[in-house]
Amino acid sequence: MWLPLILGVLLVACGDNPPPVYPTVAPVDESQLTLGPGDKIEIVVYSGTRQSKATYVLDASGELEVQYIGTVSAKGKTTKSVQEYIQTKLADGFLREPIVSLTVLEINSRKLSVLGQVAKSGTIKFTPGMTITEAIAQSGGFAPMARKNMVKVTRQVAGKTEIYKIPVEKIAEGSRPNFPMMPGDEVFVPERAW
Repeated sequence: MWLPLILGVLLVACGDNPPPVYPTVAPVDESQLTLGPGDKIEIVVYSGTRQSKATYVLDASGELEVQYIGTVSAKGKTTKSVQEYIQTKLADGFLREPIVSLTVLEINSRKLSVLGQVAKSGTIKFTPGMTITEAIAQSGGFAPMARKNMVKVTRQVAGKTEIYKIPVEKIAEGSRPNFPMMPGDEVFVPERAW
């Protein structure tokens, strides 16, 4: 008589339906994210009616060699600050009133890790706008024993560790809002008990 009641309470208590207490908007303005080694960028310089375009991959030090001005350190700087620096340097005697456009083509310096019950555990490349469902997909999807609605994300924010339990299966079904990923996030997909 008590067994069905106890089993029912246990199933409800162990349910994989965490409350939606997690950010649904990236906590950092992506335009404030910084460049790093391996990132691929394109710089277009407009000067009068002339235009020149070049593609660069930041070296291991996060630097690139720009025509007329030499070495530019981009590591740890935003695209806007690097763009403004190049524009100022080119205007300093090389070109008259240059306009510089800097576009990030590939972000190779920012990573996050996906571990546990996924097809391919390890580090994946972060891309702006990436969500938890995309991170799981890039890791080959869930393994058969994955506990899909209790995925743990550990994030460092302003020197503090924040941990979220994300219902990824419910997000994929459309019944919960998606979770935005950030560089450095650690995703752990636990194993289900049954």
